[in-house]
Amino acid sequence: MPAAAPAETQPLAGFRVGITAARKADEQMVLLERRGASVVWAPALSIEPNHVDDASLRAATDEVLSEKVDMLLVTTGIGMKAWLDRAEEWGLLDRLTEHLGRAEILARGPKSVGALRRRGLRELWAPQSESFDDVLEHLRGRDLTGRRIVVQEHGQSLSMVAHALRRQGASVVTVTVYRVESAADPEPMFHLIDQIVDREVDAVTFTAAPAIAALMQAAGSTGRRDEVVSAFQADVIAACVGPVTAAAFEMWGVPTIYPDRSRLAAMVRQLETELPSRRAGLAVGLAGGHQLLLHGDDILLDGVEVRLSPAPAAVLQALVANPGNVVPRQALLAALPSGTAGSEHAVEMAVARLRSALGTRAVQTVVKRGYRLAVAPTGA
Repeated sequence: MPAAAPAETQPLAGFRVGITAARKADEQMVLLERRGASVVWAPALSIEPNHVDDASLRAATDEVLSEKVDMLLVTTGIGMKAWLDRAEEWGLLDRLTEHLGRAEILARGPKSVGALRRRGLRELWAPQSESFDDVLEHLRGRDLTGRRIVVQEHGQSLSMVAHALRRQGASVVTVTVYRVESAADPEPMFHLIDQIVDREVDAVTFTAAPAIAALMQAAGSTGRRDEVVSAFQADVIAACVGPVTAAAFEMWGVPTIYPDRSRLAAMVRQLETELPSRRAGLAVGLAGGHQLLLHGDDILLDGVEVRLSPAPAAVLQALVANPGNVVPRQALLAALPSGTAGSEHAVEMAVARLRSALGTRAVQTVVKRGYRLAVAPTGA
């Protein structure tokens, strides 16, 4: 066990953080404990979640090889690596890489790119965001009629993606390399859910979207899903490794934080500043030189108390979770208190009331996307 760091270098002393990761959990624990945090480990997924069904994968590989591939969509590095490793075991690696090498290859992010290049394959394009949604956006509007597209799945079904591509005229083959499985023992997860609801943890970390789905499913099975959502909306930080993971919380209206680079150490460093600042009170510099301070239920604008009804207060909490970032209308709708979220008009009304309280320029509308807090430029 690593020696504890001096107190002055332990910015997370006194904070309790839940970890839902199965893979690299030890690494995350060390990073947090070195900074003084106490850790609760509740793996949401199996320690070995990525189980490959050899028979199904071999059948999918044969289907891919049966005809020319026009386009390959690669979603994960671990999935692509596992597929090519299995092909090597079957004596099909050279044939498969040559076959796929003639296709237009789109990769979701650097890990996918790395898995391709290790086997001599080159991507034509990859989004800077590392979001598969942006890969699909890249394809929208293109005529895919007659194009044969292979989609490497990422542990969860991409059947809706396949349907969308078929609507654009494509012929789609999905390659299921592995399926994500839940943790064998659900008790640690149930215990973490109780701690979230009781505010006995200050933050919970997530390194994969399926972990969020598993936690919410477990919370639903015990009748505590709404309480978990409320805790995340008010007091407990949902810290995600990147935007792809964070997107899984949007449907629940849970505000998240995530670093600019989707890396484990970067997520921990963000908590290192976020948790102490929230305990002291979250200060946000707004455009125009105004200062917003949130401390518990208290809201101060330039030192003057601001009183908000529940709906605009919920919108503000969602917007300050990632100041300056766009929050979709649907996410804000889900964040509204029960009984007020009838339609997106309810969001518009809540935003209008928030603007009335903070100033009309405090909340910006981003056309066709959502709203964001108008924060002061860095260094202002």
